[in-house]
Amino acid sequence: MKRRAYTTVAFALMSALLAGVPASAHFQEILPSADVLPDGGKVTIDLVFTHPMEGGPVMEMKRPKRVGALVNGKTLDLSAGLKASKKQGAASWTLTHELKEPGAAIFFVEPEAYWEPGEGKYIIHYAKVVVDGFASGKGWDEKLGLPVEIEPLARPSGLWTGNLFRGIVRRNGAPVPFAEVEVEYVNEGGAVKAPNDAFVTQVIKADAQGVFAYAMPRAGWWGFAALIEGDEKMKSPDGKDAPVELGGLIWVKATDMTTARPAGKR
Repeated sequence: MKRRAYTTVAFALMSALLAGVPASAHFQEILPSADVLPDGGKVTIDLVFTHPMEGGPVMEMKRPKRVGALVNGKTLDLSAGLKASKKQGAASWTLTHELKEPGAAIFFVEPEAYWEPGEGKYIIHYAKVVVDGFASGKGWDEKLGLPVEIEPLARPSGLWTGNLFRGIVRRNGAPVPFAEVEVEYVNEGGAVKAPNDAFVTQVIKADAQGVFAYAMPRAGWWGFAALIEGDEKMKSPDGKDAPVELGGLIWVKATDMTTARPAGKR
């Protein structure tokens, strides 16, 4: 009886501790080798499902339902070019595409639903990223028509560190008032140490028109994730109805300014 009582108390304490630990934010990465190709050419896209700021862990990612790009008004299906890869031992994906003409290529992914046992829900993140071919500065604001999507209000390529990025959260094309947007930095090599857990995932609330804004304080890739609960449920592995988290993500790169000569000299 004593052993059972001790076990019950230990379990209760562990549950209380876990309840106080914030859940790590999941982000579907779709990161290109460059955000601008001044002379066109090939770009490599890496697809990883992970926690960017914490550098992991990387979750197993099944082969996506669909991967493509919107280029000059035409949607290309790039699924056949997907190649399996590994990151931290977990399944991820990569593809290479050549930009042959000026204009933005808006790459996107529709992943398979991911079951998150710790949160008791499925996660489907529709993610996109803009690559500017030949530094044209055109076509970056085209919408893909994804179930949940962030429409950029600032060109998402060619941004300086400290620039303000703005976007509209849309669901089935309509703005989502007061949508919650999570923001994380791709913390390569753990270069940035968060003072505490509150700094790992930044959180923004959109206004009544679904518009949000965020100034990126450091060079590198930033992910913006608008999270909405889906209307329909899916069956969990144990056969019960489980909620579905729908995410609309966009990835944006900030670049530090450099000077070719001392400031003030011509």
